Amino acid sequence: MQDKLSIWSLVAEASFIVQLIILALMITSFVSWVMIFQRRSVIRAAQRSMRAFEERFWSGADLGQLYREVSQQPNENCGVENIFRAGLKEFTRLTQQGKADPDVVMNGIQRRMRVAMSREEEKLAKHLPFLATVGSTSPYMGLFGTVWGIMNTFRSLATVPHATISVVAPGIAEALITTSIGLFAAIPAVIAYNRYAAQSETLLSNYETFADEFSSILYRRLHAL
Repeated sequence: MQDKLSIWSLVAEASFIVQLIILALMITSFVSWVMIFQRRSVIRAAQRSMRAFEERFWSGADLGQLYREVSQQPNENCGVENIFRAGLKEFTRLTQQGKADPDVVMNGIQRRMRVAMSREEEKLAKHLPFLATVGSTSPYMGLFGTVWGIMNTFRSLATVPHATISVVAPGIAEALITTSIGLFAAIPAVIAYNRYAAQSETLLSNYETFADEFSSILYRRLHAL
């Protein structure tokens, strides 16, 4: 009886539909864990590079020299660096065209920095919708397997004269396995999604603050020309 109620025995003897649901949930869980670690690496790299660049930027270094240095060795993981390069590149291009309207120049700079921020937002949000989908759908997939397994258990009871716990237990245990696997896939995905979505929002807020402050610096420099 104990061997028959082991997890592997129950999965091996489960119906094809239940086995298919278990396989789908296990694959989904594996993929979500890969994406969880990948997102963790990306966000940590973005946080570290942001702190390092802002330290260089606010140290009083010449902006032209800083631009040349980061252009020679660009760090694509650094959102503020990408925004800085986009803004200063547009500033240089527009001011080299001659006497331009300061408002037109600033509009062009801010537009370029908004485009750069949109690209950074896409990088940070990558794979998060998949984690949200796993977190919301996996419990229902597990529940479907549970309902299917219990339904098969009750159907099998019609063929036996006496329903005992030894007859019912394997089917009920088989059904509950899918629920547990569904929760196993969903819970880490939900936790990771909430955590990484919050961290992404914080990074984007910092990017917007940097863009506003950098715009102010360029505005003052533009009126000093």
